[in-house]
Amino acid sequence: MSCALFNPSSPSPIKLSPKTNNKKKKPPTFLCSSSSSLPRLILHDTLDAAGIDTKHARAAREGFCEQIGRLGEISASSSIAVSRGADLARTALHVAAEDDSLVSHSSVPLPVDDFVVRLDSLSMGFCSLYMPPLRSPPEVFIGSLERFLYVHKGFHRTNSMSDARALYLHSVLTCRTGSPVMLSLIYSEMLKMLRLYSFLDFDVEIYFPHDVVSLPRGYHKQKSKSTDHGHIMTSKSLLVEILKNLKEAFWPFQYDPSSSLFLRAAHAANHIHGPNTVGEKYSESIGSVSGLDIASAKAAQHRLGRGVWTNVCFGDMRRALAACERLFILTTNYKELRDYAVLLYHCGYYEECLHNLKLYQSSRQERDIRKRTWSSRTVQLEDDAVDRLMARVKLILDEEGWSKCMTRKSYWANNREPW
Repeated sequence: MSCALFNPSSPSPIKLSPKTNNKKKKPPTFLCSSSSSLPRLILHDTLDAAGIDTKHARAAREGFCEQIGRLGEISASSSIAVSRGADLARTALHVAAEDDSLVSHSSVPLPVDDFVVRLDSLSMGFCSLYMPPLRSPPEVFIGSLERFLYVHKGFHRTNSMSDARALYLHSVLTCRTGSPVMLSLIYSEMLKMLRLYSFLDFDVEIYFPHDVVSLPRGYHKQKSKSTDHGHIMTSKSLLVEILKNLKEAFWPFQYDPSSSLFLRAAHAANHIHGPNTVGEKYSESIGSVSGLDIASAKAAQHRLGRGVWTNVCFGDMRRALAACERLFILTTNYKELRDYAVLLYHCGYYEECLHNLKLYQSSRQERDIRKRTWSSRTVQLEDDAVDRLMARVKLILDEEGWSKCMTRKSYWANNREPW
């Protein structure tokens, strides 16, 4: 028996098929059925096949999907200050719980409920220490709330992607240093609790900063300006931003930040065996490539082969793959399948890589037919890179003597120790 996770914007559901085991029952796994029209999300199953326990990771993914299932079309587009549908804090904690289980040897899962309680206690602390007098103006109430959060409790912002603690809610609650999206989430959860206990009797909105220094701030919605609308974060956009931050931070190819994540990985694939490969033609298409770029591409691939892949500066293959899978579940954006596929290529899962690339190409053709518009230079480069990658994968699969079983085992077997 199988069930499906439905997304209102998705033409077809991602199926969750139970993974059976004669010795021990496991939670459902995120694999598509035999239908060729569904993506193949394989991270947990490949880790299991390599002898790595994914029980806690699967349970956390189930919790994530349960919350995503509550995101209706209206609640997904509602402001985080309203926070209807999915429990955003619990969803973010399930993301943290899965990643924690993927990179640790812990025999116990991340205590999600305990961190939810800690988050709720922030609001109660405000009520007992900083609650302004009854019928105070909204500006006074908001000012007291922010003094409590940013001064008394000492929460502050960091823009450094090299500190993974700033990207996970449980770490931000512990260390009080977080990314703008995490601070916005904590702010919105405090507003939710205060509204729940009838301490908040006016409409408040959260101003999400797009610069590199500002903190998330609240303002009286009735006094908002039209320019404020671009700084309103919805429930879905907040979750997408959380996952994109993780994907970018743990992407295994950290060189050349001016190009897209996919182009970095595709570029690395082309330069693994030196410049006298398909990569030479690819480099000609994007202009001159420095020796440093080629060396960086080779070094990134060498680190992956040796298992040095959990330092944020060097990327983390497991967490990058997990972020891609969750992003597709949340958004059903087939560009995520393309990025996921190029990571599978570097792991040696060529059949799954090819399958996801074909799905992406089908969606790309439909997009081109619908829009029929001029594509940007970056889009053209990415599409060319997809075509080259598909050609390379087909050649690998057609090569005589290629062993699927050996490749499937080798990658995670060589990278069992996350540190």
